[in-house]
Amino acid sequence: MDILEQKFGRSEAKLRYFDADFKVLEAGTFVRCAISGKIIPVVDLKYWSVDRQEAYVDVDAAVEAYLKYGNES
Repeated sequence: MDILEQKFGRSEAKLRYFDADFKVLEAGTFVRCAISGKIIPVVDLKYWSVDRQEAYVDVDAAVEAYLKYGNES
């Protein structure tokens, strides 16, 4: 079954981020970028912070978060 199938609908997922993977806590099709607020399809998610438990739409947003917060949790 594909996560994008109609059965799942379009809803925000809740994820727990780890170093090289994430765990789905609540099923959904997307998460939001912590910097821009843009929607990121879960299947396309590549950038996140384990320390802050937040997702980023692209590498520029991840760098912006790092410059803003450093390694703070």
